[in-house]
Amino acid sequence: MHALRSQPLAIFGLTLLMIFVALAIFAPWISPSDPAAIHLHSRLQSPSHAHWFGTDELGRDILSRVIYGTRISLFVATSVVSVALFFGLVLGSLAGYFGGWLDTFLNVLLMNAFIALPGILIAIALVAFLGPGLMNLILALSITGWVGYARLVRAQVLAVREREFVEAARAMGATNLRILTRHILPNIIQPVMVQAAIGMAGTILAEATLSFLGLGVPPPMPSWGVMLNDARAHLFDAPHMVIFPAIAIMLAVLSFNFIGDSLRDQLDPRTRVAVGVGANY
Repeated sequence: MHALRSQPLAIFGLTLLMIFVALAIFAPWISPSDPAAIHLHSRLQSPSHAHWFGTDELGRDILSRVIYGTRISLFVATSVVSVALFFGLVLGSLAGYFGGWLDTFLNVLLMNAFIALPGILIAIALVAFLGPGLMNLILALSITGWVGYARLVRAQVLAVREREFVEAARAMGATNLRILTRHILPNIIQPVMVQAAIGMAGTILAEATLSFLGLGVPPPMPSWGVMLNDARAHLFDAPHMVIFPAIAIMLAVLSFNFIGDSLRDQLDPRTRVAVGVGANY
């Protein structure tokens, strides 16, 4: 609790995240109307008592669409980070633990091949080839996102695999699988958690970018990126169409960045010591 009190940004990030999770879970009960319901007689209305965030060009309630958009953003971010983290852990562990030709193939050839091109360009090409859709979007972002986790895990495994407790487990006859899963991975998971938290923020931005370009979630599913794309033609006559989904993206990204920074500070022994010394004074 003292660690949380010493980091108000962490409390702010966790509070924001809990709000977004609650909105995603209880969207059918919280949202004032159907996010896909069209009411042309109410199009482009400014924020009012009837529509707190106003309406878009088809008369759809923007507040409802922002709330349901939370579901899509969190689902995509959680799915992409989970898949990318799984493959990153597996491939990075294999490369770092066994080394040799396997490390050369995975690290020098495969990982560097993915790093050579910007991930967003690869994702755009994959989604353009596969076609817009939620599953295709998750697949494309997962394929481009595993490399960062794999390189981090590989570096951590290289630093841990020669430690005394690993040598002791090996001397006692533990299998390579047991050494990796029971001795190495639990000792390298901390920086991976930080990377995953920050990766959630990056995935939300990537999903919004692809949806904004028309390569993400297809209409009429509400997505923050789709809402920004719809608002381009009404930037000056209906700025509320841009403001509210943009604020939602900003707050979601900030929440995961604050949480990631807090985890990094808490898991770094040097930072903990500095915070503890400062608190004593």
